[in-house]
Amino acid sequence: MTGTAKKEPGWTRGHTGETAKDVKTTVTDVVPADFVEGLEWPRRQEHGRFLLEVFGRVTGVEPAMWGPTMVGYGEAHYVSPSGREGDWFVVGFSPRKANLALYGLQSAPDSEELLEKLGKHKLGAGCVWINKPEDVDQDVLEQLIRGGWESVD
Repeated sequence: MTGTAKKEPGWTRGHTGETAKDVKTTVTDVVPADFVEGLEWPRRQEHGRFLLEVFGRVTGVEPAMWGPTMVGYGEAHYVSPSGREGDWFVVGFSPRKANLALYGLQSAPDSEELLEKLGKHKLGAGCVWINKPEDVDQDVLEQLIRGGWESVD
């Protein structure tokens, strides 16, 4: 029999270099702190500095820029149920004009319970949207980051 066996869906630590051809978002050489300081909205600069500190403290790793607007922590490889795969970050954030996107927080086993305690937020397909850090419980936010970080083997 020829061909490659189908990989099981899920996440694993580290990058493999195997990424679907249409995935354009990759690590850049931009320094995340420089990106945050270059934001045109002073409140988002403040929020970005806060998130750099919290995500860095919880994960214990240095951030990297993914594409022009996402700050990611750690390296992971995913395989989707459809078989599509790629390299990505484990947890991260993106300070947008209207809100803050937080990535990887829904992957922890207890995320549903913690999200109920988080405070004002909305759920997206792959992220949690908040308007500002002051709207959420900081301890719960840290638990969600830690849970997302630890959920990838």
